[in-house]
Amino acid sequence: MDFSIIRCARAVLHVTDLEASRRFYVDALGFIETANDGTCLYLRGLEEHGHHSLVLKEADRPAVEVLGYKVATEEDLEQLAALFKHHQLPVAWIEKGEQLGVGRALRVQDVNGLPLEFFAEMETVERLLQRFDLYKGSRMQRIDHFNCLVPDVGKAELFYRKQLGFACSEFTETKEGAIWATWLHRKQTVHDQAFMNGSGPRLHHIGFWLPDPLALIHTCDVLAAMGYGESIERGPGRHGLSNAFFLYLRDPDGHRVELYNGDYLTSDPDFEPIKWDIDDPMRQTFWGHAAPDCWFQEASTVLHVLTEEAVVEQPAKLEQHKPTFII
Repeated sequence: MDFSIIRCARAVLHVTDLEASRRFYVDALGFIETANDGTCLYLRGLEEHGHHSLVLKEADRPAVEVLGYKVATEEDLEQLAALFKHHQLPVAWIEKGEQLGVGRALRVQDVNGLPLEFFAEMETVERLLQRFDLYKGSRMQRIDHFNCLVPDVGKAELFYRKQLGFACSEFTETKEGAIWATWLHRKQTVHDQAFMNGSGPRLHHIGFWLPDPLALIHTCDVLAAMGYGESIERGPGRHGLSNAFFLYLRDPDGHRVELYNGDYLTSDPDFEPIKWDIDDPMRQTFWGHAAPDCWFQEASTVLHVLTEEAVVEQPAKLEQHKPTFII
């Protein structure tokens, strides 16, 4: 491959009330506010030296504008554009200066219709990792991954591995041998991008890294004290798949956020992907408790990079399957 995708780097979400979103993400969860221009809120974690990893853009309806990846060089953008054009997938350019904090960017629609963005340049800001006086809420550190519902997981995995250079860390297989979900990475941890079987394309959640498991529990206390108890959807718990501690939240517009800590290194070239049976009760929740129905059924609408209209959802290729859990 003639390009290098480094990691997942930012997401742009449409929200209906910017101030309500600010209270949730900044006051409750502890994101650092880099900028606010009145229509967009630019947020980052304490560890991050980039201008932002999350943009909240005020709009009439909640939606996902784009899921962004950082690449190594500007030349990588041209190579990626050529690749997506070769596969007859939509391509659009955002020139430098058109987005706050980000240089020239390539936007594309992937094989399942997800809106992706690639960029090489982002403005740098002060890294606040050791500004412990600023730690509050979740003590948010950095963006970690995206998880998306797509109608054809097998097609997504093949394209991301063979065409974009991702590697698989773990996957879930049905009894018939079909891939029901897959965890793919570019950085040397469990995933930058996960795909799950479901009607889509839709964004299931954005994962953000926390400094330790106690930060997840502290988040629950903070949310409850601030009146956000109903925003806690699932957890705290430990995943079997990835081994990480998790807490799933819903923001004021219903976008799902996962707070995440404790996965493992995947850098060795002889690392073999871990296979999970779809009926294994420990793969999603190692401790065995079940996820609520809304966790399987609800997700965020994504937009088309050319029309900015909602992408029409397609039914899942595989039959929907909710695993049996031991409680």
